[in-house]
Amino acid sequence: MNVRILASARDDLIEGYHFYEELETGLGRYFLSCLYSDIERLAIFGGSHAKVYGKFHRANSNRFPFAVYNSLESDSVLVRAVVDCRRSPSWIRRHVKDMENDKRTVPIVLHDFP
Repeated sequence: MNVRILASARDDLIEGYHFYEELETGLGRYFLSCLYSDIERLAIFGGSHAKVYGKFHRANSNRFPFAVYNSLESDSVLVRAVVDCRRSPSWIRRHVKDMENDKRTVPIVLHDFP
């Protein structure tokens, strides 16, 4: 299955990168590496995670307190949001729902970040 990352999810990843990089140099890069690995697994396991907020699936990260919200469309998994699970449930719900109509996908690779 194809995995596509929406611009909104890219923005979430950038925000997480900066948060962890401020805590310790290099931790932001490790965060991205781990989250990319979690996202790549959706090519195999996409659609098998719990459905939350309607049609959205939630895949929890293996290393960080983040969840990858995604949906299935034809032969693709769309990564809609990458959210810090420590946020309030109402904020998460609003954030994910706001991405429902977003279709702007972007290619991202680890070397795009400092």
